[in-house]
Amino acid sequence: MLDYFKIGHYSDNENGTGVTVILPKKDAIAGVSVRGYSPATRETELLRDDKTVQKVNAVVLSGGSAFGLESDCGVVDYLREQNIGFDTGKFNVPIVVGASIYDLEYKNFSYPDKTAGYLACKNAKKDNFETGSIGGSTGATISKVLGSQYAVKTNLGVSTFKLNDIEIAVITVVNALGDVVKNGEIIAGAKKENGEYVDCKKIFSMGSIPVKKTNTTIGCIITNAKLTKQQANILCSLAHDGYATSLSPSHTLFDGDCMFLMSSCEKEIEFNMLTAIIPDLTSQSIQSSVEGIKENETKVNGIMFKAIQKMFK
Repeated sequence: MLDYFKIGHYSDNENGTGVTVILPKKDAIAGVSVRGYSPATRETELLRDDKTVQKVNAVVLSGGSAFGLESDCGVVDYLREQNIGFDTGKFNVPIVVGASIYDLEYKNFSYPDKTAGYLACKNAKKDNFETGSIGGSTGATISKVLGSQYAVKTNLGVSTFKLNDIEIAVITVVNALGDVVKNGEIIAGAKKENGEYVDCKKIFSMGSIPVKKTNTTIGCIITNAKLTKQQANILCSLAHDGYATSLSPSHTLFDGDCMFLMSSCEKEIEFNMLTAIIPDLTSQSIQSSVEGIKENETKVNGIMFKAIQKMFK
């Protein structure tokens, strides 16, 4: 599926961070939408409709906050060795875009560097829709409205879709301030002693919460549908509808939510079909990030309700 693309990971399990890279065979039409208010991103300005560059050579999803953007440089080095990039005349300049999550408090202060980005490229392979606590999601957690010490671990989110010749995959690194929800109900999040969910949206709405700026959900849509750059940007924007229906709350001042898209432009499609599909596929990808997460695999199994009560005295 989607053989034009390779996906590779580098995971630093000891320190709790990593990087995921998505590589087209050569280049791909691309778009982006940044809706979060605290993003850590690289080269997103290039993807605006009015900019000259139409295609990119890689999308990088990494940990390490702004420090982790260094891993993108390793991807640039790898592509330069392959002589892949935007033709500037004498040289090809690799166009690498990316975003990072804040995972510096998950285990140790660490971030994926140039070597990590390079190794992720070396590890890249076709049809690699592996999930688990890998790559950019190695240090990803959710439900952090009361602090990272109460957070719940997530895996790399993946959803796929195939209809006739059209293929789509949505890959997400879910590191949200809020809980993961489905059909309006919380399916993963911090819990009270009695096993009930704390409900981050409810707590957040009470006001006066000392929230840290430590969150972000990032992702990339890959498809073989024939798209223009403008259409790619539209779909990235619509993907945030999937964020809103699967994260509660979403797009806060403390999230850096961002979605990329890459298309190989191999198959003709009625564009409106994609506008209907992409939000749901994004929701499914985010929801898949918490499937199979056992209580003893989370960073903190539960939360003392008296700590909440103390906060609001």
